[in-house]
Order: sequence, then structure tokens, then C-alpha cells
Amino acid sequence: MGDVLLDVQAETLPQSLSPMKSNPLRTITRPVRTGADRLLDAASGLIEGKRIGLLTNHTGRLSNGNSTIEAIARAGICRLTALFGPEHGIAGNTPDGIAIAGGVETRLGAPVFSLYGDVQKPTPDMLKEVDVLVCDIQDVGARFYTYISTIALAMEAAAESGIPVVILDRPNPIRGLSFEGPVCQPSLKSLVGWMPIPITTGLTLGELCKVCNDEGWLDGGRKANLHVVLMERWRRSMWYDETGLAWIPPSPNMPTLATAAIYPGMCLVEGTSLSEGRGTSDPFLIAGAPWADPECVLGQLSRFDVRGVKVTPERFTPRDIPGTARQPKFEGRECRGIRIEIVNRDALKPVHVGISVLAAFKRAHPEDMLFDSMRFDLLAGNLQVREDLELGAPPDEICAAWESGLADFSRIRSGYLMYE
Repeated sequence: MGDVLLDVQAETLPQSLSPMKSNPLRTITRPVRTGADRLLDAASGLIEGKRIGLLTNHTGRLSNGNSTIEAIARAGICRLTALFGPEHGIAGNTPDGIAIAGGVETRLGAPVFSLYGDVQKPTPDMLKEVDVLVCDIQDVGARFYTYISTIALAMEAAAESGIPVVILDRPNPIRGLSFEGPVCQPSLKSLVGWMPIPITTGLTLGELCKVCNDEGWLDGGRKANLHVVLMERWRRSMWYDETGLAWIPPSPNMPTLATAAIYPGMCLVEGTSLSEGRGTSDPFLIAGAPWADPECVLGQLSRFDVRGVKVTPERFTPRDIPGTARQPKFEGRECRGIRIEIVNRDALKPVHVGISVLAAFKRAHPEDMLFDSMRFDLLAGNLQVREDLELGAPPDEICAAWESGLADFSRIRSGYLMYE
């Protein structure tokens, strides 16, 4: 049958108590209301009497735990005629990089179209029974997390077909204050870098879609008829565990908020000869290889100004985990390396941390620490980062090279902030 909806009950989705040591979780008396929470009361006119195509996954839920699919289907004011799923599928349980087949949602009888694999953009045939395209997915705030690229491609298809797009906004889980990393070069455009933005943007999904649309980043400069259903009570300074919303892992290897916080830097490890911790319970919070000497790596890392984290030696053995990690790097072999613990998340600059970790491994093991140039360059969105790391440049020097691009992005970004 392929990609079908799994009915996950609200009680199976507990609040994640992230292992980050600042701002401990407090009682939230008035949780954030997401765009999905507000769609049927404040924005029902956008979908009333329409045939709805919904791009979503398991994270598309109201704050009461009900899925957006069920909420729209049961509203009685529109018809849900097509479902679209991003990487990992609508159920969110397919490992990364695995193509997904389509299918039929058995309770609704609506076709389910996968937008990850051979087809990444809705075709006119997929949209033929759709009057309005609604998007409800929890992003993690990193450019190379493919959900934002899939939504941009869906916006592009909708613009070409004259179909309005409704984005149900959700929090940026790692706050909406800062942005970091190189701006993606046009020559490196891919599903892990579809827009000319830095690795982190400090924008919500709705804000980012507005930037993409209004700045003419869709193919041919097209512009979608875009509507963003805003959140209530979200503030830019909020980490996800301050919103009162349950943490639903957005993908199999994003189990906690701590993972999401470090991911913008440590995902770069995927493009190297190191394990990024897939096949363990702590992906992206650990890194290493069978040939690594942790003490030597930590000695090199101590030379850099790495803030907000505590880094310690670690040993781990990646395993094949069904539904999470398929044939991970160094499967079944003991890896030696480092563990990252976030001790002051407000001081954290995850991309700088990731660059520092890579620089330390490269200096400690210049012959063994290698780069998959194509993979790494696509993730970084920039050729110079890898070249500088290979030459042994210090992290501060590597990061300083991004500043002019970040200044240009900052000027664009400032015109699209919808929240305080």
C-alpha cells in the first residue's frame, strides 16, 4: 500500500524533557497555538467549500494531539482529496534517504503522493483534484532538513497551477533569534539546499515561505497565492520546550530538542569519514570512527573557542535500527570519538561547534579524516568550507568568511519577521 497514515494517539506523544541544562522546563499555563490550531476557527474561510490537498506528516497535529488530517477531514466544511508526504513519509517512520511509494489513506480514500524519491514536486495530475494546498509540518530550523525544500517545491507547483497555498505556521524549535552558516550558493542548489539561505535562519516555516515567495526564489520568479496562518503566543526567544507543545520527533534521527539544537552543525559530519552517531540513541550528539583517538581530538578542540557545550570522550558502536538507521556508517564496529553535551543553549552556536569538531578531527587525524566532497559541499552549500578545513584553517577564520553573506541575508530577513 505504501505511504499510509498511522493513527498515533495523543497520549503516546509526551513532552520531551531535553537534556539541555539552561532554562529548565517550566509549567506552561497558556501554550502556543499553532497555525493548525487556528485554521478551523480563525482561518476557515481559506478552506471552506474547497477540495484540499494537504502536505503533512506525523508532526501535523493540533495541540490537543489530534492530527491535522483528522481535523480537516472531520470539519465538515471542505473535502480532503489528496495527501502529500515529505522525506520519511506521512507516518514519519522511514529512515533518511529512502525513496517512498505512494498509496491510499484507507479511512479517507484519498490518494497519498510521496514527494521524496523520483518525484519531488507535485505534478499537475497530482493537483487536478485540489483547490487549495495546505502545508502543516514541523521543521527543525536547519537549511538541509529537507522539509523546507519540499514545501518550496510544492509552492512552486501550486503557483504553476494557480492553486492557493496555506502554510500552518509552527515554532522554530531552536528559537527565532539568530542565523548562522554560509548562504547556499546557487551552483549547489539541491534538496538539502534549495534556497539561498544560511544553515540556520531564525525564521519560522511561515516566515521562510514568505521570504521564498516574495523574493522570487520560486522557479522563473513565479509567486504563489500564499497565506500564512500565524501562531498565537509564540515569541522569538522561545525554545520548543517553552511553548507548551509536545515534542514529536520530526524524523527518526531527531529524537530530542537537544538533537535539533546541535544538528545544524553536526549534520556536516555526514559528509566526512566520521560516524555522526546514526545507529545509536544519540545521533549528532556523538561523532567518531574506529581509528580516532579521543584525547588527541579533545586536545585540538581545546584550542578553539567553543561555547555552550561540554565535550567529552565517547565510545559507541553503530547498529542497524529498523525504521531509524539502515546500515549506518561503521555498523557493528566500535567507534572512538567525542560526545557533546549542551550546557548553555542560549550561548550555543551550533554551526561553529560543528566546524570546530571537524577541524579538531582533521588536525588530530589528517590522513584518516576525509571528506566526501560532493556530499559535504551540498550540505555546507559552499565550496570554501571544505577547502579551508582541508587546509587546516582555524574555525573562527572559516566562520568569518560567511559574514558578508549573513549581512545580506539579515537585510532580507528583517522585512519578514511576523513575531516579536
